[in-house]
Amino acid sequence: MPSNEHDKRRSLPADGVPHVESLQSTLPATRLRGTVLLALLLGAIGLGAIGSIAKSAFAAIPPVTQEVTAPATAAAAPVSSDQPAVDSVVKSPADRWSTFRGTFEGTGASAATLPHSLEVLWTKSVEKGAFEATAAIVDGLVVMADLDGRVYGLDLKTGELRWTYDSEGAGFIASPTIHDGRVYIGDLDGVVHALDSKDGQVAWTFAAELEVDAAATIYRGKVLVGSQDATLYCLDAADGTLVWKHEIADQIRCSPTLIEDRVFVAGCDGFLHIIGLEDGKEIGKVEIGAPTGVTPAVVGDRLFLGTEDGRFIAIDWRKAEVLWRWDEPRGQGIRSSPAVSDRLVYFGTRGRQVQALDQVSGEVVWTFAARRGVDSSGVLVGDRLYLGADDGRIYGLNAESGEKEWEFETGGEVSASPAVVDGHLVIADSRGTIYCFGGK
Repeated sequence: MPSNEHDKRRSLPADGVPHVESLQSTLPATRLRGTVLLALLLGAIGLGAIGSIAKSAFAAIPPVTQEVTAPATAAAAPVSSDQPAVDSVVKSPADRWSTFRGTFEGTGASAATLPHSLEVLWTKSVEKGAFEATAAIVDGLVVMADLDGRVYGLDLKTGELRWTYDSEGAGFIASPTIHDGRVYIGDLDGVVHALDSKDGQVAWTFAAELEVDAAATIYRGKVLVGSQDATLYCLDAADGTLVWKHEIADQIRCSPTLIEDRVFVAGCDGFLHIIGLEDGKEIGKVEIGAPTGVTPAVVGDRLFLGTEDGRFIAIDWRKAEVLWRWDEPRGQGIRSSPAVSDRLVYFGTRGRQVQALDQVSGEVVWTFAARRGVDSSGVLVGDRLYLGADDGRIYGLNAESGEKEWEFETGGEVSASPAVVDGHLVIADSRGTIYCFGGK
């Protein structure tokens, strides 16, 4: 979930990381429309929203009745050897990162490899710009969208600008999705854009009633995207026509998660919704007790997500039952979407921590303390978890112990999440700079 205070955005200092040519020379001055400015003023909510969620609505949602089974302690706990192993995690292919969490199962796991010590390969800066979205990377093309309504297509190896698309509308906090030669992305005006990945030319647009905050999901030639108008839209990928839509009681701020013949949507109405992919009909729902914009992660029969009031919940999605719940010790919200290994689930909290919990028991395995809140969603690459934080740092943590093994300071808040392909990690910050890390 977005959390940057955009009115505090500044360009990066001249010293520090060497930059290749700035995008400033190829673009007009950065613009923010009135709707985006309103979203910035509401940055304290941290949802990047134009329309705010009323505090009374947050308070009115009843708590989950499931008893807490996981200790809310920062102490490390070993994983029991007699616990059954969960199903193998679906990973993003090593040569691509096509959507926000890498896979439509929302796993945040990559089959790629990265050097042990990452160095800056290139950077791109937009004067007075700001990024909250996560990049998508396919066939050597990096696609990134900013809060001023522009989408950039960059060369992965050099950072060279291939094309730009100006929406001439509101900005983007939703991450792009690349599929079959097209880029799909929704903006803060609620418009879904389909672009040609070769040149950024628009193929079609579709207008929802309110803003789109999260990445689209693709299923058999269909584009699934949620909106703050409380609707999940299923669009034909070829021309953007509406196939079906499913309405819930409150806003949708997450990316839809796919498994088998169903899609999962975690809503601001305090429920996880299980929806049939073919007809858009609701199969079932599970009370999660609070609003959320977190994209659920699925491994086998288990689904994981966090909520705005600091609950982290494991659900058996086949039975539509809560398995266990962990509560953030300080009561701080969770806006970081989970990443999963075969045994652990990882996420950040607004309480300045990164947590690793055992998937079966919900017990804390390790805790890493950042200097500020962690809204960035982690990506698991080999034995490391990479993610950003509002303290301006990007961390590489040992996935088994939580020990910090790599760190880079950007100078701006990092609520965006990493995108990883073999040898490259791409991430952007609140000061309008895109970083590409790798080995020299």
